[in-house]
Amino acid sequence: MPSLPDPADLAALRAFDTPTICNALELVMPERRATGFTRRPLFAPFPALKPAVGFARTALIRAREPYPRSRDENTRMRLGYYEHIAAAPLPSLAVIQDIDGPDRGFGAFWGEVQTHIHKGLGCIGVVTDGSVRDLDAMASDFVVLAGAVMPSHAHIHIVAYGVTVSVAGMIVSPNDVIHADRHGAVVVPPEAVKQIPAAAALLARREKVLIDAAKEPGFSIDRLRRAFAEQDEIH
Repeated sequence: MPSLPDPADLAALRAFDTPTICNALELVMPERRATGFTRRPLFAPFPALKPAVGFARTALIRAREPYPRSRDENTRMRLGYYEHIAAAPLPSLAVIQDIDGPDRGFGAFWGEVQTHIHKGLGCIGVVTDGSVRDLDAMASDFVVLAGAVMPSHAHIHIVAYGVTVSVAGMIVSPNDVIHADRHGAVVVPPEAVKQIPAAAALLARREKVLIDAAKEPGFSIDRLRRAFAEQDEIH
């Protein structure tokens, strides 16, 4: 199994939005063209934030039914989860699956308190198909992608943590590298991390040929055909 990338190598990925990361992965690892990314829309309450790139910390939550454990047991579960969030390597990025089925998002785990706790423990954002609240009071510069916005936390509780989860069609295991922004999220294989900046730069050069041609006066199918040929010459 490939070793985890150095967090310093992740910083370069923040220069690109998530669609660009997906494009680069299509070039670097074409076998992953149709896998590894969110396939259903998620709400981004802070779309202007730069992308989050971090190591996944995972959990399952539900809110429809009351806690199945005592208060003390639930506290121990929460503290164990927070230890999971704070563990190396950092930065972490929470990926949380809501398992309430048709009532997914019934109660919000994420709000003012959770975003501040998570940020304080080295977490830079969350990707969840559950709900969020307290949008005006959330920790600053904390990237949020969520399935819904709801006013109550209902019976929200953690069912398990440190497990493989599926959020909006994206399957994630602990310590997977996640790139997320307002468009969605994608799992970045560790062996691809160092290759992505060069791949993204190559794709940008190829796309520029088409875009520049399209802006020319008198742009036509013939000019587009030549642009495609020019694009193929760029390696």
